[in-house]
Amino acid sequence: MNAERPILLVEDNPDDEALTLRAFSKNRISNPVVVARDGVEALDYLFGTGSHAGRDLTVMPAVVLLDLKLPRIDGLEVLRRVRADERTKLMPVVILTTSKEQQDIFEGYTLGANSYIRKPVDFEKFIQAVGQLGLYWLVLNEPVELKRH
Repeated sequence: MNAERPILLVEDNPDDEALTLRAFSKNRISNPVVVARDGVEALDYLFGTGSHAGRDLTVMPAVVLLDLKLPRIDGLEVLRRVRADERTKLMPVVILTTSKEQQDIFEGYTLGANSYIRKPVDFEKFIQAVGQLGLYWLVLNEPVELKRH
């Protein structure tokens, strides 16, 4: 089970961040949540660079919840870099965004997203969606453990 591994929430909108954290709480998802507010911060966390230099890279997220419309480096570029690195190429990445653009959906899956979920505008539906996400990615899913050298 992934109970101790963190969730990396990559979200630049403070309201969406607060809603997501509240939805985790309402669904009793107890994993620690690391919030990155732009693509650079997300990559720094994942690869132990920048403000996250020296981070223990043996503790990787159970799942990355990735918004697309991010400052500095957008979500699709974050996904591209995650999939290009041996350490993170198999990490579960769920795009969680308000974008309904077919091109974003197509490109997200082409780059290796595990799932693409549009954020429901209605909070109760959002709570349900986050609960289902947590059940699947944190309880039911069997992750691949990459050997560290």
